[in-house]
Amino acid sequence: MEPFVAELKAIYPAFKGDLFLSQLFDPQWEGLELKQRIRRISEVLRLYLPDAYPKALELVVRTTDRYLQRHGEKLTFEYAFLPDFVEAHGVSDPDVSIPALETITRWSSAEFAVRPFLLQYPERMYRQMLQWSEHPSPMVRRLSSEGIRPRLPWGMGVPALKRDPSPIFPILENLKNDPAETVRRSVANNLNDIAKDHPEQVLAIAERWLGNNPQTDWIVRHACRGLLKKGNAAALAHFGFEKGIAGIQVDKLRCTPSVPVGGRLDFSFFLQNQSEAAVPVRLEYGIDYQTLSGKTSVKVFKIKELVMAPGLALTVEKYQRFQDFTTRKHFAGIHKLTILVNGASMAQCSFEVSG
Repeated sequence: MEPFVAELKAIYPAFKGDLFLSQLFDPQWEGLELKQRIRRISEVLRLYLPDAYPKALELVVRTTDRYLQRHGEKLTFEYAFLPDFVEAHGVSDPDVSIPALETITRWSSAEFAVRPFLLQYPERMYRQMLQWSEHPSPMVRRLSSEGIRPRLPWGMGVPALKRDPSPIFPILENLKNDPAETVRRSVANNLNDIAKDHPEQVLAIAERWLGNNPQTDWIVRHACRGLLKKGNAAALAHFGFEKGIAGIQVDKLRCTPSVPVGGRLDFSFFLQNQSEAAVPVRLEYGIDYQTLSGKTSVKVFKIKELVMAPGLALTVEKYQRFQDFTTRKHFAGIHKLTILVNGASMAQCSFEVSG
């Protein structure tokens, strides 16, 4: 935080940097999780800036401008407290907060900070984000898509967009040929979110966009990844895969009978095209994971896509690690492995995960 303190003092000499750092890194700091730390910084920072929010925000924006002038635009997560400052203190003052987010997102993405504004000022923000989709800055254009995702991971929910994603589509239309890869990736992720609640609308977009150019083809493929993993027949057909095809056989599935948490599941099977025609194949496997509640949750993993010539046979060997992460915990119990060909279950085996 010392470099930020120095930047802020350069434009606001009255800033009591030593007191700010002392209060920030109190005995409770080490026990805070990441998002709690971000909010803690923005809360303590507010105490050492002018009482009037517009004046305090002006200093935050001017400090951001100093970074932009020297280093250019970046997705600097370590400065996530800057957009959080606006989220925490400025929702009731949109006239100054929204323009500030337009600047701040060019240094540290404001995708989370715009969520409460979408909730409180939906129509205004829909218009604003449509305008941002045509902004000269790729970071601002990315915000126009990423910030309005219906299911933004770790972001505040916006139920209206889950029910009706229609305000999003004009934004994505503006961005589908964007020169910035980060913007196009956001468009694909946004559509993937929408497909979870409105698959038919995303499939209609896929039909219109496919074949226009390689960039939109990539967006559509990435946007349909959830539908493909669910074995959606229409999504599979868009990419040349026929669900329930005859002639493809999966035999001799073998898997490790017992896997400790932290270990890995090894499995193999025999795949053969017994038909007299070449067959496009999307090969995947699914695992029914045990959950804390005792139920199961299925996750599908892609192996490969290939065109199998008539009579082609091959042995497939794969493994899946059962290492715990902050985003996934493993629980003891019986699990199931399923081999999927073009979305159809072709073979299964069970194995036990031990604690």
